Amino acid sequence: MSNKRVAYYYDNDVGLYTYSTSHPMKPHRMRITHDLISAYGMLDKMHVLKPKRASPETMASFHTDEYVHFLKRVTPETHSQLTYNQTRFLTIEDNPTFEGLFEFCSISAGGSVGASQRIASGEADIAINWAGGLHHAKKREASGFCYVNDIVLGILELLRTYTRVLYVDIDCHHGDGVEEAFYTTDRVMTCSIHKFGDFFPGTGTQRDLGKGKGKGYAVNIPLKDGVTDESFRSIFDPVIGKILDVYRPSVVVLQCGADSLAGDKLGCFNLTMEGHAYCVQYFRKANLPLILLGGGGYTVKNVARAWTYETACALGIEDKLNVNLPWTEYFDWFGPRYRLEVSENNMVDLNIKDGVLDQVRTKALKQLNELQSAPSVGMHDVPRESVGEHLGFAKDEEEGRDSLDASVAQHARFVYNLQEAETRSEDSDDPDGYRWDSDNSIASSSRRRHAPKASKKRMSIMTNQYYDIPSYENGFEYAIPDKPESQRRFFQSVARWDTRYQRVVVPGREVSPIPKSLYSRHEPRSAVVTSGARYFDDEELGDEEEEDVGSMEDDEEATSDTPETESGDVDEILSC
Repeated sequence: MSNKRVAYYYDNDVGLYTYSTSHPMKPHRMRITHDLISAYGMLDKMHVLKPKRASPETMASFHTDEYVHFLKRVTPETHSQLTYNQTRFLTIEDNPTFEGLFEFCSISAGGSVGASQRIASGEADIAINWAGGLHHAKKREASGFCYVNDIVLGILELLRTYTRVLYVDIDCHHGDGVEEAFYTTDRVMTCSIHKFGDFFPGTGTQRDLGKGKGKGYAVNIPLKDGVTDESFRSIFDPVIGKILDVYRPSVVVLQCGADSLAGDKLGCFNLTMEGHAYCVQYFRKANLPLILLGGGGYTVKNVARAWTYETACALGIEDKLNVNLPWTEYFDWFGPRYRLEVSENNMVDLNIKDGVLDQVRTKALKQLNELQSAPSVGMHDVPRESVGEHLGFAKDEEEGRDSLDASVAQHARFVYNLQEAETRSEDSDDPDGYRWDSDNSIASSSRRRHAPKASKKRMSIMTNQYYDIPSYENGFEYAIPDKPESQRRFFQSVARWDTRYQRVVVPGREVSPIPKSLYSRHEPRSAVVTSGARYFDDEELGDEEEEDVGSMEDDEEATSDTPETESGDVDEILSC
């Protein structure tokens, strides 16, 4: 077996963060894994790199600006305010807000983006980022302990160089975030082998094939509890082999979620350490550029064992490892056996009953057989770097975006979307009724857009139970006033545009003088009255030639069709 150039990404700070003391996700597992890898002497055989932390701009290549801005600002103290009482971004019990959340995400995402760049540049054959693999994060919300989808960010970087990317996910949970991101393209094929049923995230059936150009390029292998090494290999070998033959990927991204190991706190598979690492060995022998990422795994000592062993598989030295663990700072965590092994338990494999495994395998192979051939990619310009990077400017020398404009735009968008389109009818018998100006297509579209949104359902990764998310309006105490008459559409105005004089006119209000250039040749050089708005000649308002053009001393004059004012009261004149 030829030697591979392996790049290993690790930032020691990643182990300092904690979701909460009782939360099953433990970032500290990365530090335990790293210490065990170091104790086995593997660091000297790899190019060890500290990843450059991902910037908000990098995250925004997939996630929305609004969501990235939220992650950058949110703290445990401001969480309720910024999520509008937990109706936005899904930072709830599964995905709590903790100190240093953005920094944690930037480390995880930075490692995966760096690994992709290393592979794309040809400087490594295999790149490893065990802090990555957070495959549930969505474009605009957190999900399943994942906030930023580093996998999608890494694949987007690979697509700058490679024509086709194969993503394989062996986490016990379906890789829904990655599949969703590339559901409509044929440049990325996603293959997820996962538990399906009453299990988070509740997606990943074999009916989910992709859409549009991506139809057929989403491969799902839904399994039942108790998958053993033998059952796993009986479906992994033929399906992945067929994918390599048909799709012919240029590079492979393997998510090595360790919750598919036997004895995991949240997983329900029964794989041994060797059975799990078989996937790494398989792709190493395929001689394709390979990126290894972490993912789930909630029995910390087994996570460290598996990822240490799989690092050795990437180096091709797994047979040389001593099964007895070397001494590390976390040696006591591996008791009572202190061995490099994860054995299967007595869980029953439900996949061999009623021919379930054969049915899933047959259906997956049929889907792949229907693909004509590897999709071709037309010639495109390589995406250019930013002007600042091209000119060699440091990041802090580049002109930053106006954060005030971004904040104002974000808030205006929130308010506009969450307001009811029209005021409630005071005469209506229906307290929830609406008053519409018309029933045309524009009003109907507005009504649909602004109607109270139905409660959304999500599944908890910890309980595997569905729960409701309150609609957005419930999070805005000021969005639905107590008094119906106080409700009104934002930016409502009685002003109109005067096409004759090219200015805004407010009926009943006096405006600034009309420039001489706008006077009609036939218009008298005196006050011009238009729709209740009075314009004054600039000569009439001269410093020494001002005359009293009227007063409003009695009710009759005040109600006249032509409102008047004292010429000396300049402050009362509205400038348009």
